Amino acid sequence: MTFVHLHNHTHYSLLDGLTKIDEMVKYAKEQGSPAIAITDHGTMYGVIDFYQQCKKAGIKPIIGVETYIAPRGRAVKEANVDRGNHHLLLLAKNLQGYKNLIKLVSFAHLEGFYYKPRVDWELLTQYHEGIIACSACMGGEIPHLIEAGQLDKAKSRILEYNELFGQGNYFLEIQDHPGLEGQAELNKKLIEFSRELNIPLVATNDVHYLRKEDAEAQDILLCLQNKKKVTDEDRMNMLDSDFSMRPNQEMIETFKDVPEAIANTLKIAEMCNVEIPLGQIQLPFFSVPDGFDEISYLEHLAHEGCKKRYGKSYEEIDKVRKDRIEYEISVIKKMG
Repeated sequence: MTFVHLHNHTHYSLLDGLTKIDEMVKYAKEQGSPAIAITDHGTMYGVIDFYQQCKKAGIKPIIGVETYIAPRGRAVKEANVDRGNHHLLLLAKNLQGYKNLIKLVSFAHLEGFYYKPRVDWELLTQYHEGIIACSACMGGEIPHLIEAGQLDKAKSRILEYNELFGQGNYFLEIQDHPGLEGQAELNKKLIEFSRELNIPLVATNDVHYLRKEDAEAQDILLCLQNKKKVTDEDRMNMLDSDFSMRPNQEMIETFKDVPEAIANTLKIAEMCNVEIPLGQIQLPFFSVPDGFDEISYLEHLAHEGCKKRYGKSYEEIDKVRKDRIEYEISVIKKMG
């Protein structure tokens, strides 16, 4: 049996993740993993670097993001009330899924940003095709409901997520970070829901740094993020547990009582097959009216634009402006 790490934050999770992409890929390769995922918080800045490093190492890249869900909708940004959010782990199965992740992350920043880049149920409904979803860490919506004792609502939301992404594309995520309060009880309930509702489990470690000895350096990042000192007692820290990329055999041993959760990491890896076309110019296609080709229609629009900008037709404008229009169009034509 082998294991694939699917929940990994690199240094592109700014002031939160410490892991460098090349070191993460190398380590996964050394561990004998057939694949590795990138799931930075709310961003996809590291995806192309990660993709290229994986291809170079001969290991499958799994493209993902741990997104933030706005409980009341991405447009609602009431002071303090909407600062809270839920995590959701999303992984691209194919190129369509990759494009949908890009859409979600873009809208999260352009429309949903409030302390964090947030999406909502409406966006997930629009852009869920080609995506696998996992319930995420203790910051996820389902864990939050379970911890709050709202078991009926948790069950209902699990079924809603499963319906949205489709049977076999939604997983209940279990983690086992030593010493993390409440996690054992949470896992017990997630396993019960899995068996009752026929929703598959997947085991992950919430990776924020590569090796155990990196924990202190990552803690300093958290201090910078939260404007705190290392000596401050009332601050967030992750030192009480292990958020490293734990060795595969250690993960397998940790979840030996739920072997399907380990097996499903490989299953998900096999389901994810994104090939990003690199080295190609990717430009959108615009249809043009009958009687035009692309260049002649561009010329037509430029000439029409003269009336709006200068109050004169193309024929009436001065030679300097006319020459500039012709030069710009000639460059576009030459470049294809």
